[in-house]
Amino acid sequence: MSGQAPLVILLMGPTACGKTELAVRLHAAMPLDVISVDSAMVYRGMDIGTAKPSSRVLEACPHRLVDICDPSDSYSAGRFVQDARREIRDILAVGRVPLLVGGTMLYFRALQHGLADLPAADPAIRSVIDAEAEQRGWPALHDDLARVDPESAARIERGDAQRIQRALEVFTITGKPLSLLQEESARPVAPWRFVKLGLWPVDRGLLRERIEVRFRQMMDAGLVEEVKALHRRSDLNASLPAIRAVGYRQIWDWLDGRISQEEAVIRAVNATAQLAKRQLTWMRAEQNLERLPVPSSDLFDTALRKLRRHGLRGLEL
Repeated sequence: MSGQAPLVILLMGPTACGKTELAVRLHAAMPLDVISVDSAMVYRGMDIGTAKPSSRVLEACPHRLVDICDPSDSYSAGRFVQDARREIRDILAVGRVPLLVGGTMLYFRALQHGLADLPAADPAIRSVIDAEAEQRGWPALHDDLARVDPESAARIERGDAQRIQRALEVFTITGKPLSLLQEESARPVAPWRFVKLGLWPVDRGLLRERIEVRFRQMMDAGLVEEVKALHRRSDLNASLPAIRAVGYRQIWDWLDGRISQEEAVIRAVNATAQLAKRQLTWMRAEQNLERLPVPSSDLFDTALRKLRRHGLRGLEL
């Protein structure tokens, strides 16, 4: 490895595909320190619905960037890049290898390529977009976005008002698709050698079943009580990024009396499945991503072999 840039491993994949389990096993076998790449696990008090590793797992395999802010905060990709770069430098400084694990694909992209230099928000344009959405609905505006920026539309859920609004706003201001501006401004931001492993479901139907089973297990484990504790706080509301997290926003809607409990479960499962679909769309665009089919009985051994081919031979403890 002499003369090469320091190695940083990125382990990504859709929700409910076993990323944490693999990361824990790799941490035990090699001098790897884990950094979480998850926009919901950063929040304290949001444990069950984010599938946050248990205290026992975190004791054996510490995850950096977990429980670092309050749900009233608005964590961002820009803040993640700053935090992740700091943690990567600290890990490399003690002779270990950073292993970044998660499913927030925007964070992975921002870490590798930087963030686009985009125009500031324009209240006048936003008000026009909001008025249009009031008349036609956000799914119709998503269709508008698909015509001018199909790449962004493919990554944005049809009901995601905030992201649809921003993408249309950027196009209105600049005349260019948001995806194009992000591509034009993409640039390496760190002197590291990224090795990217992606857990890739071989059966999307099986993944959907696993998502539903896991969410109902979360309900049994106390997810409603967890969201109720957040709901009781006067400083939290449905517009905050933490509360918009998949699963939380559907239970929040139930607690607000807008839908039934069973409808909340159905919507949460559907939203999680849509999230997995978007995550796979992002992953298809990742260059040099080494796919690891899941489920697989030899997933761990396959991951080890791939890492050894990138110069990690002999690092096992």
